[in-house]
This record gives sequence, structure tokens and C-alpha cells, in this order.
Amino acid sequence: MLERKDRNPKGRFSGLADVYARYRPGYPDAALDRLVAVCGGGPLADVGCGTGIASRLLAARGVRVIGVEPNDDMRARAEATPSDGVPIEYRKGAAEATGLPDGSVQAVLAAQAFHWFDAPAALREFHRILRPGGWVALLWNERDERDAFTAAFGEVMRTAPETTAVETGRESCGFALLESPLFEAGVREVFASAQEMDEDGVIGRALSASYAPKEPAAVETFRRRMSAVFAAHQRGGKAMLCYETSLYLARRREVRV
Repeated sequence: MLERKDRNPKGRFSGLADVYARYRPGYPDAALDRLVAVCGGGPLADVGCGTGIASRLLAARGVRVIGVEPNDDMRARAEATPSDGVPIEYRKGAAEATGLPDGSVQAVLAAQAFHWFDAPAALREFHRILRPGGWVALLWNERDERDAFTAAFGEVMRTAPETTAVETGRESCGFALLESPLFEAGVREVFASAQEMDEDGVIGRALSASYAPKEPAAVETFRRRMSAVFAAHQRGGKAMLCYETSLYLARRREVRV
């Protein structure tokens, strides 16, 4: 993974809000239903909520959600996106300093985000803002490269210099929660999911990554490679990107921080 000093979790998503909101996948129903069954109806703090993808999915299930996001562009996009009439509170804050009161939430979620955090500091903050018996959930969509198209997509992604550094070690991030003395009853559960896309969707999904190329010539090369992968694997103008969605859950332990 990138060293902490190189991550720039707040700034690296600036300028990506629209493409992120348009092309990133949601999360499988089974994983979300499991999360709600364990964590209840909230309040739930969606920390590093980005453009509000997980926030809206949970709000639609009746969960009271507070979205916490440090990046102004991403948070503004979340606030501007309709949530089917279900109110979601968005506020500026970081994983290590959410600004939420002590014991104010029943659950904390980090969806596709925890690997950007300072894990020990974030887990201390989660412990602080959780009510007794509250839960932390970490959620990631990871490419399932047993699928041929998904493997070819991944090969192109890895031509970007930071890809391996960012993507490697997410599993160890999840186990940081399971092994933390601040939490107990930890478990990891895995769910299958997939995202069907046309060629524009495949390219947009690739470019939504914070580590995708930014320099125009490199972007054009990246686009051509993704187009070639899509052409080789598409059926009827569509291709399916396959994921394994990991859900890590652990309950707040009654300890002094």
C-alpha cells in the first residue's frame, strides 16, 4: 500500500466526483441486508462516504444515515444527488476526527474507504462515537479476476503506476478491525456481485479510480487499452465486471481508550 504520507485521501479524489458517482457500482443486496440486520436502523455514520453511494442504499432500507466526507467536491455531489425523499445528513469530517459527539451512533460504516484511513486513529474515533454494543462495518468491492473479462480489466488497471500500491493490502486493512482490542465478535463475510456496463461504462469505471492516469496522453492510451479489452469480451454491447464484496463486522468492546 501507499505510505501514509503519500495517500492524500482528502485531495486525491478532487475532480472525480461526477465520474465516480456515475460509474462506480453499488453493493450487493445480501451484503447490505446483512449490515442492516446487524447494525440496525441507525444512526449510522458512513465515514468517507464519497458521493453517497452506500449512504443512499442504506437510507432506502430505513437506516438513518450521517455521511461524513472530507473532500468538498465529493460531499457536494452527495448532497446534490436525490435520495428518493429519504433525508441524509452530510457533514465535513475525517475518519480520524469525524466531529460527531461521543456515543452518538449505533454503527459506523466505511465503504470502499478504510484503506485510506490511519487505521489505529480511525478505530479509536469509531470506538469513541459508537454507543455501547455498536458495530463497525468495513465494505469493499474487489475485482474477482477468476472471470476472464475482469482479469483483463485488471491487467489494464495495473498499467497505472499506483494501482498495485493502492489495491494491495486491503484485506489486511479489514483484519485491522477484526484484530483490534477495541472491538469484539469480528467476522468477515464475502458476497458475489457484478456490474454490467457498455464500453463507455467500462472506461468510466476505470477512470473513476483515484490512481487512474491523469496526463492526457496517458489517459488516451489507457482508454484505447480498455476499449480493446471491452471489444474482446463484450457480448451484445455489454460486459460484466465481477466482484467479491467483503464485509468486515465487529462490535464495540467496553474498554478504556
